[in-house]
Amino acid sequence: MIASMLIKEDILPLQLKDNLGEAIVRMNEYNISHFPVCDEGKFIGTISEKNIINIDNNEAKVSKDILKLDNYYVNEHQYFYEVLKLASDQQLSIIAVVDDAGQYMGSITQNDLISYFAKSMSVDLPGGVIILEVSENDYSLTEIANIVESNDAKILSSYIISKTNSIKLEVVIKVSKINLDSIIKTFERYNYKIVASYQESTNYDELRDNYDSLINYLNI
Repeated sequence: MIASMLIKEDILPLQLKDNLGEAIVRMNEYNISHFPVCDEGKFIGTISEKNIINIDNNEAKVSKDILKLDNYYVNEHQYFYEVLKLASDQQLSIIAVVDDAGQYMGSITQNDLISYFAKSMSVDLPGGVIILEVSENDYSLTEIANIVESNDAKILSSYIISKTNSIKLEVVIKVSKINLDSIIKTFERYNYKIVASYQESTNYDELRDNYDSLINYLNI
């Protein structure tokens, strides 16, 4: 999934002629703490709530002269992981998407990222989640899939979390079975370490919390 395909809402950017009061209104409307700024269709930067908070005059214009505009954006062709990395590194609540000429195309909000992340993790499908710990040298998704399939189940989604200064990996898999007992016993027979297992929740408040934790941790 590339950035241009993640744009869900038609978010009109702020213009240099707009004032800070309008910026605050827009941020409150979308429940975000950043907002893209353009000049005649060309993206010039992202204004953040922290830029505005110490300025008393809401009539002041959105201007490079009085505000530090952060030049954070993604190109329309960049992949989802790169969008996630930028959101994580810069703690952005919204990311501007530009074309090859630097023209503003739209924005990706945190809700857009959560929505796509939820779909990629198959949270709308019934099943259970198992977290395994393996060494880098022993990791084999083929073997893991074979163990799951030997118990009449399928892997619906998977991802890996690397541990800092460690050769250990955490492998998170969602499988198409809610009762995980037989799968876990098989993994244990093959000497896999089970870190945790649970039936996945479709509670989106919980998903948002998990997402916030994930983007703080990701090192893509």
